[in-house]
Amino acid sequence: MKDILYFLRQLCVHNNREWFNANRSLYNQQKEEFEKIVARLISEISKFDSSVSHLSPKDCTYRINRDIRFSNDKTPYKNHFGAFIAPGGKKACTGGYYLHIEPDNSLLAGGIYMPPPDILLRLRTVIYEKPKEFVEIIEHPDFEKTFGKLDGDKLKSAPKGFPKNFEHLDLIKFKNYSVSTSLSDDDIESVDIENRIIEVFKMLKDFNIFLNKALD
Repeated sequence: MKDILYFLRQLCVHNNREWFNANRSLYNQQKEEFEKIVARLISEISKFDSSVSHLSPKDCTYRINRDIRFSNDKTPYKNHFGAFIAPGGKKACTGGYYLHIEPDNSLLAGGIYMPPPDILLRLRTVIYEKPKEFVEIIEHPDFEKTFGKLDGDKLKSAPKGFPKNFEHLDLIKFKNYSVSTSLSDDDIESVDIENRIIEVFKMLKDFNIFLNKALD
């Protein structure tokens, strides 16, 4: 991934259409390389989570063009490559495996980020109904060591329809059910980075499967 990171560093400095068009062949090379990486990740993830086995890289990878219609930032291109490997692909609101390559800001993530109200209610409901199973997943030593405690924006009080005396009330106050872990540029450039990514994604399997059961 060293060449991908090099391209993105250049793009951070020259984020304009003139430079991009002059270097489109370089972009196409790195885009193709990234899609090959994603294809290998899909294949490896499918060995422990068959729900993603039908996906292609194009189902999972994002366009590099930014939507600048409603943004004060008019730079035309994203400064990262991203892929969300999840049942239904990148546009689906399901738990999955996210790879983000960006100079000085790369990460691996999983779960469901910013779900709409109907999905959020279903996630809270399954956690309310099966709190022990969920706690065992998020408090597993390997999971906590990699991702830390479940964190993010929360309601100040119990969600509507849930009892205030629920033992694990804090867990159903969350507005997101996602976790992440950062990667350094040295990590991204290391020869065994794909193996490391798969090891991290394995730790997300039970978390994603639990969340996705709520959506069946």
